[in-house]
Formats: sequence, C-alpha cells, structure tokens
Amino acid sequence: MALWLVWVGFIVYALFLAPPLHLEPTLTLLKNILTLQLTQVNPIIVSLFSLVGIWIFIYSGVLFIDGRMQKIPFWPFAIASLGSGVLGLLPYLATRQSNQEFSGHKNALLRFLDSRLYGILLTLSALVILGYGLAFGNWGDFVEQFLGDRFINGMSLALVLFYLVFPTVVGDDMARRRWDQPQVFLAVVFVPLLGSLAYLCLRPPLLSSTNREEILMANG
Repeated sequence: MALWLVWVGFIVYALFLAPPLHLEPTLTLLKNILTLQLTQVNPIIVSLFSLVGIWIFIYSGVLFIDGRMQKIPFWPFAIASLGSGVLGLLPYLATRQSNQEFSGHKNALLRFLDSRLYGILLTLSALVILGYGLAFGNWGDFVEQFLGDRFINGMSLALVLFYLVFPTVVGDDMARRRWDQPQVFLAVVFVPLLGSLAYLCLRPPLLSSTNREEILMANG
C-alpha cells in the first residue's frame, strides 16, 4: 500500500505541483542527449539522465531473478521503466510478493545479471558518469532548471525514489543467497547509489537447483 501511495503521489506531484513543463526545450534536450550532442547540455543534466539508466540496470540485477518466482514477471515493467523511469517500476514493486527462494536454473541472462562482473561494469560506468557531472557541470544552471522545469525536476526526484525503494527488494535477494550481512544492507540503505552498486559487486552468486542439490549431497 505504501508503494502504491508513493506511485500515486509522484504522479499527482508531477501533474499538479511540479514546475511547468516546457515541451519544446524538453524535446530539444532529449534530442541532444540521445544524439550525443552533449556540448549543448549541462553535464549535470546528462549525468542525471544517464543515472536513471544505471538505476534501471541496478534493479534489473535483482528483479529479473525475483520475477522468476512471482506471478507477474518483471520484464514488462523493465521495458516500461525505460520510457517512464521509476513510474514504470513502482507497480511491480507494489504487486510483487516477498519471496526468499529461487528454484530452477539460471539462463544466460540471469547468469550475467547475477555475476559480479555485471556489478563491476555498472559501478565503473556510474563513477564515470558522476565524475563527468561533478567535474564539468554548471550547478547554478541546474538549480535554475530544477526549480523551473518539470522534466528536470521530476527526473531528479525520480533518482531519489530509485534510491529510497531499493532496500525493499534487497532483503529478499540476500535471503535467497543465504547471505546474512547486516552491514551490507545498512550500506544499501544509507549510502545513495554507491551502496547499491557495492551490493551487486559483493553479493555471492545465487545457487541454481542443481548447484544446491550438489552441495547438500556433499554435506550429507
């Protein structure tokens, strides 16, 4: 219920309380970013836009596995989030059931998403993106756009929501791996973005049914 309220509240804010939407400048901004005409865009805005993608990949590293055990798979929401960001993701988080088990085998996609290489690649990408925005960004211009433009305002707040709701799925993911590390969970909760990336880099691999059976037989 809380996640549904967050979803509805964010929509209401974006439609009625956020700064006005400047359609033509927003379309020009998106065109410049997508066509890599980055000299026309404040590097901070480029970084924020790119970090939305990083967050979607972070969630994918957990929720494609989680979706295997849910009545509703994650992939439609992953596609929706590519166009709508956190608005496309929140309905999945609100409808999924807590699950701390995994059965079956990991296909090629799940093996990659479950690998530490995946977390390392995301972390390196995020560090480059953050460094670019911090080193070359115009903060005065960003504050002005945040206060006066709905797209920039909503995108910035969406990044905050990505961070705030990620702990709701980490507990189940840790339990599936039999990984009891409270300090890791606290890092995810209290260290924005980098704590979540560190989690993907450090977590032990998820055991498929075959691997789990082999370990139980060896211990037995």
